[in-house]
Amino acid sequence: MEICDAENEAERVSPDEDPESNKGGAPRKNDNKDVENQDQKYEEESTKSGDRLKKKKKKKKTKMTSEDGQVNGTATENIDLLLENLEQSNSMSLQSEDCGGSIRRSVLHVEHRNLNPETELKRYFGARAVLGDQRPRQRNRHFHRSTWMTSPKDSWPRFSRPGISMTLLDSKNGIHYFTFEHNRDYQQVQFKFLEAVESMDPNNIVALLQLNPYHIDSLLQLSDVCRIQEDQEMARDLIERALYSFECAFHPLFSLTSGTSRLDYLRPENRAFYLALYKHMMFLEKRGCPRTALEYCKLILCLDPDADPLCMLLLIDFLMLRSREYKSLLQLYQDWEEHRNLSQLPNFAFSCALCHFHLSQQEDLDPEESEKQRRHADQMLQSALIMFPGVLMPLLDLCTVQPDSAVSSHSFFGPKSQIGQPPALAELTALYVGRTYSLWKEAVVMLWLEESVKEVLRRVDAKDALVEDCQNKRKQRYQSAPRNIHRHVLLSEIKEASSTLPLEVTTQPVMGFDPLPPLDSVISYTRPERQQVGASNESTLSLFFRSLLPNFNIQGGLRQEDDMEVARAGQELNQEVNRLMVAMRDMLANIRFQEPPREDNPYRDEDEWD
Repeated sequence: MEICDAENEAERVSPDEDPESNKGGAPRKNDNKDVENQDQKYEEESTKSGDRLKKKKKKKKTKMTSEDGQVNGTATENIDLLLENLEQSNSMSLQSEDCGGSIRRSVLHVEHRNLNPETELKRYFGARAVLGDQRPRQRNRHFHRSTWMTSPKDSWPRFSRPGISMTLLDSKNGIHYFTFEHNRDYQQVQFKFLEAVESMDPNNIVALLQLNPYHIDSLLQLSDVCRIQEDQEMARDLIERALYSFECAFHPLFSLTSGTSRLDYLRPENRAFYLALYKHMMFLEKRGCPRTALEYCKLILCLDPDADPLCMLLLIDFLMLRSREYKSLLQLYQDWEEHRNLSQLPNFAFSCALCHFHLSQQEDLDPEESEKQRRHADQMLQSALIMFPGVLMPLLDLCTVQPDSAVSSHSFFGPKSQIGQPPALAELTALYVGRTYSLWKEAVVMLWLEESVKEVLRRVDAKDALVEDCQNKRKQRYQSAPRNIHRHVLLSEIKEASSTLPLEVTTQPVMGFDPLPPLDSVISYTRPERQQVGASNESTLSLFFRSLLPNFNIQGGLRQEDDMEVARAGQELNQEVNRLMVAMRDMLANIRFQEPPREDNPYRDEDEWD
């Protein structure tokens, strides 16, 4: 509670507030003298900035000098530093309280400033190139709680609360469990959205958004439509609008950075927040901001680290490699291996080896440490190749590298290794190869891989005991993947992995706003029965009838609540079917086939049948 309160008070600090009110947001006293000094320094700076802003509000005859602007900017930077120091002190205090929690927080700690892509872009190109002339206006963004993840744009519709709120369900052992809730008006809009989805016409979703511009599921679904139509900018803008709507509904105790806030994916109201974060993260990664995308990946994982409903553990290693956070990835592997068996995931087995290799290539490392990292890299890569031999050939194929004949003809890495893979393992290996093959294209990395492959073949021919042990593990495990892995593959849209999905996933309809919902969902409200008829439950004949008569409903008898209405609906159904049959007979009767012209017809137009 102390951590969340301190953070929330710090988030409310604004240069427009009275400096005395800022004292309430300072953290409680503790034995750490550095934190006390930082608080004292902050109070002095905030008092100075507050005095200047009070003078600014008074009527003056003279203009403000450039020095005032510099002092105001200095106070702004000091507040940013204070927020960062508060996050660090919160993390340190939580580590001293709970050893288990400190492990996760030390690796998966989220910082507010890293949720903003401008932070990463400024690191690459400089603040002047990123912010330009809008720097003063953009800096004010940091003082509003509702704009940590996204900033409202002038092109957006005027914001009005759409009917979403957040409730604190329970608090146990310092962990707070929240859930989003929909009021009655929002539920009605949700029902209309489901009808629009079933109509298979994106224009209906657009019409719904014109009346309800901040309806979450409509924003998510329309974003997918825009992305398919290659309108990436509009797709990204719709996702940011959805995140903004969510953020305005946060509970005062809900924190993005403390690591103690949880959202249950079993509740449909919470799933849209997960999906919006995931889609925003993927847009950031494609935009060239892997470090910011990594921060969102950690945020999603911290919302439910035990269940991991979107399987972020299959993605976090790739983002850490892209961000060159090598030590963080190795620390995560070391901390979570005991209770999550990360070594049994192909992505961690290969990515951790790649981490050690990159660390061994750093120039500022002393020779002994470099040699140690290289030995670790060789051992881990060889173990990964022995455990997951089906990774090598697809990886080389995507890297456009022709393997040596001794490798391609060997039974260990040949076609047999691909065919003999269990279904779940084939899905995991295809996902890893399709996502990270670009990281293995470097010439120095490929040479290292070649050396390891030769050593693995030598160990296989020498009947190494590890080879047989890994073979037995592959046969016993990976027979079926859990539902969250299938959900992750669908969201990733990696074609190599999507082709390995089982039939029970590919044969059922997948909705972009809720892909593969949990089978044990916690439902808080349901649609009226008349609206439960979807295109997915209709036969081919029913779909054909609906294409001719949009109002046709094969289950029209379920439209009314009482028995009288049910009977009347059944009669209407029979009448609709009869009218349909009459219309089809008239259509067939009016069809006229034009006879082909005879060759002896002198009046035939030469271009008529061309």
